[in-house]
Amino acid sequence: MNSNPESESQNTAGDLKKLVHEVFEEYHNVQTKRTEPAYKAELEEERRKRESMEKRLNELVDENRRSKAKAESMERESLIRNELQRLGVAKLDLAFRAVKDDIHRDNDGSLHGRGTDGNVSLQEFLRKFVDENPELLPARNLGGSGTSSGGRGSQSSPGIDLDSIRPGMSKEDLARVRKEIARVAGLMVD
Repeated sequence: MNSNPESESQNTAGDLKKLVHEVFEEYHNVQTKRTEPAYKAELEEERRKRESMEKRLNELVDENRRSKAKAESMERESLIRNELQRLGVAKLDLAFRAVKDDIHRDNDGSLHGRGTDGNVSLQEFLRKFVDENPELLPARNLGGSGTSSGGRGSQSSPGIDLDSIRPGMSKEDLARVRKEIARVAGLMVD
């Protein structure tokens, strides 16, 4: 077999290319193995950061939801209490506790009460509630001309008879009469 210098040079060039390619490939593999742990650590760190941010975002969303619910609840309570006050309810806390579960917010944002006739406006619902429960209103003043105010003063002095007031009374009796008049009138006398 004759060896052809041209074919030998092509074989050598092909072998050389193959060798250079293998060297580059091996170099690339070595470099990849060296830098791979750093990439993996960096990717792991980025993943932890992302998860941490997602967790914080979820916490903020939940906190926002709770804040909105609390604000809505406070506004609802305020509107109910204001309307009860406007209707003249004296026992505000008791009335509020009695009606708060029957009042809800509609899709349009307005408050309605669940009555026997279905949903009614807040004002109408509370007006009907107060009419049905007059004990929540302030006590009526049953006093009038000639009634004594039993709760103002707790003095144990005997009442003054109008017939006992006369000209020329002693200074002690006159002072007692003045004191009794002041007590009944609710004034302070020295």
